[in-house]
This record gives sequence, C-alpha cells and structure tokens, in this order.
Amino acid sequence: MFLRRRNWLAAGLLTVVLAGFLLAMPTAGVQKKPNLDKIPKIVMDALKARFHKAEIDKWSKEKEGGIVIYDFEFKQEGQKFEADIKEDGTIHNWEREISVKDLPEIVRKAVEAKYSKATLKEIMAITAVTGGKEELEGYEILLGKEELEGYEILLETVRKREIEVTVAPDGKFLEGPGVKR
Repeated sequence: MFLRRRNWLAAGLLTVVLAGFLLAMPTAGVQKKPNLDKIPKIVMDALKARFHKAEIDKWSKEKEGGIVIYDFEFKQEGQKFEADIKEDGTIHNWEREISVKDLPEIVRKAVEAKYSKATLKEIMAITAVTGGKEELEGYEILLGKEELEGYEILLETVRKREIEVTVAPDGKFLEGPGVKR
C-alpha cells in the first residue's frame, strides 16, 4: 500500500512539475496583439483612412517638440510600414519598406561610398506630410500633400554593429554618425 501511494504521489508531482514548466515556457512564434483601446479614435481613424488594411504590430505614444505623436509599426498586404500621427489625427509622416533594387542609384552609391563594407539590412522610404492638397501615387490626401523626404537605411557593419542613416533623394546624408545638423 505504501508503494502504491508513493507511485501516485510521484506521478502527481511529476504532472504538476511538467504543467508548471509548460505554462512558464514562452509561446514560440506567437505575438501578443497590441492593446489598441488607449489610442484616440481620431488617431485610429486617420491611420485607417490612409492605410485601409493596416495590421498594427506595435504602437507607442511619444512627445516630440511638445507635440504628442502616436508612432505605429504595421503591415499592409504583407509590406512593412510605419506612421507618425499627431493626437489631433494629422499624419506627420509615414515610411514604407523598399528593397535595395528600388533604392535610387544616387542614394545607393552615396551609402556604399561612405559605408563600403556594410550590409543594407532594411530600407524605409520616408514620406513627409505637410499642408495643402495633392494626389500622389493614386491616393488623394485631403489633409495635406505628401512628398518623399528621404530613405532611412539600417546598415550592419563588418563588426556586426547596426547603424541607422537617413539619406535624401539626392544622396545627401541627413542623419547618422558624423552628420552635422
């Protein structure tokens, strides 16, 4: 009887330990959906009006120069985007991931000249939104006009260090190490 009780006790203990281990393990590949309840309706409406199929991965609320900005990272039809939207619903700017082949030659050559041994890991085309009204790439923007501001490029050096630079469409470096403002 003692032996039978000990076997049940051991089996029960093993079950509890395994259940605890499985519950404590991080869920591989499963991402928690971001809580969108804290985003003002006017901001979400602006995002959805411009990016109808946006699937938000991450968002944050930041202050830039005294202005509250909601920063979104999302995918739309499989493509990576980012957008900064002011708390009044005005889109400040947005970025779209592009491939190296879509990078203008003058920009690619400027980056290669300055960072010859680096690998381009990610390229985001930055579009600024300012006052006025303009139709661009088939989208009518009622709150402002859009114009290509530059390219945000994430590089990896030979020493595996990541560097982020911003380059204007004419190849001039706007931000990054050694760039004077």
